[in-house]
Amino acid sequence: MQQERIFGLVVIGDEILSGKRQDAHFTRVTELMAARGLRLSWASYLGDNRKQLSEAFKRSMKAGEVVFSCGGIGNTPDDHTRQAVADAVGVPLCLSSEAKAALEQRFVTELKVALTPERALLGTFPVGADIIPNPFNRVPGFMIREHYFVPGFPEMAHPMIEWALDTFYSHCFPRQPRVEKSFLLSGEMAHESSLLDLMERVVAAWPQLRLFSLPSLTKTGRRHLELGVEGEAAEVNAAMDFIRQEVEKRGVTWRWRDA
Repeated sequence: MQQERIFGLVVIGDEILSGKRQDAHFTRVTELMAARGLRLSWASYLGDNRKQLSEAFKRSMKAGEVVFSCGGIGNTPDDHTRQAVADAVGVPLCLSSEAKAALEQRFVTELKVALTPERALLGTFPVGADIIPNPFNRVPGFMIREHYFVPGFPEMAHPMIEWALDTFYSHCFPRQPRVEKSFLLSGEMAHESSLLDLMERVVAAWPQLRLFSLPSLTKTGRRHLELGVEGEAAEVNAAMDFIRQEVEKRGVTWRWRDA
């Protein structure tokens, strides 16, 4: 069985951490991945701090994770991502030939302006990196060691991440569509500690499924528990039938959670 890949997301920018701007990436990236039967394992918000960024990318590269990083690849002094990645990999920066060609197409051919040294910084990436095409304005991102660095602008970043997923990770897409089903449980026994043994039996019997339990309280203090699984349809249906029978034995009230 093929080992499941770990996917992470890094959103970079002091403006996110200060609250000046709201993150526009997490929700959309999870949607892009869910449409392909994938999910994020983790997400981080980091400021424009070169040392912090370098250490974070060293860790994820060493772990062999697939990481999408949004922001900080511009040419202004407060953009540190390119330099941080070069530090993490241990290589210098250089203007790649692929990036130069894309920038010349954008600036010289389309905008009829010179490719100045300042503009060329937009294609100055760690040695050994390949470019990520940018369908919005041709100014590329870059990729190295299964880390994909795209601009902070959502209209650029999201198509670039989608391209990377489809180009390099289609083999990770499940053969069968993944589905998610859950019950809303209520009553005195509808809490996690009372159902822990049941959850452990589900995990043991269907190890390929993702089990989840989400407790909540109403304003009146009434307890609810959403309990369900995600995975291939046949296994999900079998597990849910087992859960239904078990909660009925215990006198727990249940209903299907609306999609």
